[in-house]
Parts: sequence; C-alpha cells; structure tokens
Amino acid sequence: MSTVELTKDNFDEIVSGNDFVLIDFWAEWCGPCKQFGPVFERSSEKHGDLVFAKVNTEKEPELAAAFDIRSIPTLMIVRQNIAVFAQPGALPEAALEDVIGQARGLDMDEVRASVAEAQAQQGQGGAGEQAQGE
Repeated sequence: MSTVELTKDNFDEIVSGNDFVLIDFWAEWCGPCKQFGPVFERSSEKHGDLVFAKVNTEKEPELAAAFDIRSIPTLMIVRQNIAVFAQPGALPEAALEDVIGQARGLDMDEVRASVAEAQAQQGQGGAGEQAQGE
C-alpha cells in the first residue's frame, strides 16, 4: 500500500476512519526525512492492513502545531483515535518494524482505561487548583 498525504482537510476522515494509522511528519528540505522516507514506504508495502500517512509540515503547519511537532521526522502511531506512539528521529527499518509490532500488541481496552484515568486525575487536579485559588 502506498502512503496517503494527510492535510487539514482529510486528516479527521482518514485518522478517525481507520483503526491503525502511522503518520510521518516530514519536510522536503529535511535530510533525515529523506533517509526515513524509503524505510516508511517499504514498511507500508509489508503492512497492507495499516494506513501509512505523511504530513508535509511546510504545507500543513496547522497539523504540525496541533500535534506539537518540534523536530522532524516524527513518527506517530494512532490506534482507534488514540496516539499510542510518537517519537522524533529517523528510525532504522528494524526499529520501525519493532514499533509496529509493539503497537499491534497493545490491548486497546487497557489503553483507553489508562487514558480515562489520566484525564480523571487531570480533572481532579484542575478542580483542586481552582478551589485553592478562590
């Protein structure tokens, strides 16, 4: 499967409409991005059941900002609308395959429970801080 170009116009449709999306944030002028590009493309051919997508940070600065991308390339994996992995740097092919394997092995029920717990703790912290400030 070839990679899909993500834009602000198609991002929600593609990411929400697929259970497992790998996103490469990159730019044409970036040397490490050029090294990682072929690795990402080869991996997309091995994993036809997954969506491999690229965000050109020069053309889509809003997406880069929304995900707080500070260096490129950055690889992000989104499973069932939850970002389960994000790491800057050009990964070697073996490392990319390992990350994909780990992401496939995640128990998404546990991930959702963990996210819900973290959000609940943040909510409690925010309420406590507000009460102290009054």
